Amino acid sequence: MPTILEDIAQAVLEGKRSETLEFVKSGLDSGIEPLELITEGLTVGLDQVGQKFEEGEYYLPDMMLAAEAMSGAIDFLEPHMAKDKDGKNENVIKCVIGTVKGDLHSIGKDIVIMMMKAAGMEIYDLGVDVPSAEFVRSVEENGAHVLGISALMTTTIQEQKKIIDMLSEKGLRDKVKVIVGGAPLSEEWAKKIGADAYAADAIAGVKKVRAMLDL
Repeated sequence: MPTILEDIAQAVLEGKRSETLEFVKSGLDSGIEPLELITEGLTVGLDQVGQKFEEGEYYLPDMMLAAEAMSGAIDFLEPHMAKDKDGKNENVIKCVIGTVKGDLHSIGKDIVIMMMKAAGMEIYDLGVDVPSAEFVRSVEENGAHVLGISALMTTTIQEQKKIIDMLSEKGLRDKVKVIVGGAPLSEEWAKKIGADAYAADAIAGVKKVRAMLDL
């Protein structure tokens, strides 16, 4: 018989939001810790979705359905997660993400945000057309572990380098992992500007963030 964690993973894989939530509620009621429900249930399902996406069996709509199913469960679990004395979740991965100044594209960024939230990360969405200094300010104020910088136009990708340079000037570069994404980009570009990683799509982005942070 499948365990509740296997049921959760399968519901995520099938993109069934209500079933995922019901299985998570059942797991919590049976005494399973929220973190275990996330890491051994929800995240397992998300990994399977990612594998099917990479193999060409799943497409963007399938990925988004799975992310929505997972996000609903994460929202439910969030109040049950361990809190520190300031009322904030302990050990949560904080990610600042936005689209650079001069670029109004949001779809790619929003999908990445959905997937990162689904993976249990705390997201600070700066939106689009974001001044470079705002990225740096948010990283510093929120104690971000990860900074995601999106640029989808060849005329705006230089802003990514500008942001990374500003992080160095502020003494913050060693405190945050920087991942860049966008249609005109490549691994070579990421290395050239001093980013830690490049992601071609949302699934790759979440995987690389988890790898960089040894999750």
